Amino acid sequence: MVKMTLGVEGMMCPHCEAHVNEDISKAFKVESVVSDHDANTTVVVAEAAISEGELKKVIDEAGYKLVSYACENA
Repeated sequence: MVKMTLGVEGMMCPHCEAHVNEDISKAFKVESVVSDHDANTTVVVAEAAISEGELKKVIDEAGYKLVSYACENA
């Protein structure tokens, strides 16, 4: 398992968190996605790493901005 911690700007409320979570879940096979608009983070857990570029594309299309990406074994 791999944990990707993303910095995401533009989330203002729980609805924004749900939007990001849903779009990532639809685009990729993930175990979990948890966003926090207060901390401007989204944590994705998946069996394999998802590239920063692929995640950026989905987040940008949702109307938010990927500002950081860190990947580690979960």
